[in-house]
Formats: sequence, structure tokens, C-alpha cells
Amino acid sequence: MKSSEWMRIGELAEQFDLAPHVLRHWEAMGLLAPATRVNGRRRYTRDHVVRVLTIVRAKAAGMSLEQIREILTVSGQVERQALLQQHHAELEHRLQEISASKALIEHLMECTADDFTRCPAYRRMAESAAGLHNLGKDGCVL
Repeated sequence: MKSSEWMRIGELAEQFDLAPHVLRHWEAMGLLAPATRVNGRRRYTRDHVVRVLTIVRAKAAGMSLEQIREILTVSGQVERQALLQQHHAELEHRLQEISASKALIEHLMECTADDFTRCPAYRRMAESAAGLHNLGKDGCVL
């Protein structure tokens, strides 16, 4: 590999707006290993760019470094698929929660009630989100 194709730790970190110490921490956790050292300095390749992107995306999805390491190091596609399906289900749940929260906030941005907690539309949304949508009309929670 030509020396122009190698990256220093700062260059790799900069591509992802990370501090170099983050990459060192990931190394210590077994998530990332430098391709080589030249004069004691870490050198990385394009393969490391892919690995760092994978870690960054997994973190953005809410995975812990331990979970990411497990996915990256698990032996066998069946085991990896099982782990990924579990994380996918967790993401789906989080997306539903985020969507419900977004709907409440969007309503509040347009609501003209002095006390939004008394707004009938907001109350229906909140009660439904809290699982109270089966109450009868007399089932006021106030």
C-alpha cells in the first residue's frame, strides 16, 4: 500500500468529526485496530473508514460499545442476525415512541388553548399514548 493511502489517527477521526482519543478508546475496547504503526504512529486504511462508519452508525442507533463489539466480533452469520434482529426491534420501538412524541409536540405548536393540558385534542392524544383510550366518556382522569 502506498504511503499516500495511509491515514493518521487525526485524519481518520476528522472524517467523522471525532476526537482522536475516541478512536484510541475504541481500540482499547477491541472495536478498532490500527493497520500498522510507522515510527510509533498509528496508520489506518480505507477498511478502517468502513469500520469507523459502522461504529458511528451503530452508536447513532443507540447501541452501546459493548453491543457493537459483540456484533462486530460474533462468530457466525446466524448469531449476528439474531443480535441485529433484536437491535432492529428496539429501534422500531424507539421510532414509534419518537413519532408519538413528535405528534404531541406538533399539536402543541399549533394549539391555541391557554392550558394545553385541557385541550380536548391534546388530551385524546396523551390518553391514547398512555393506554387510556379505552375509558368511556365519563372516564376523566382529572
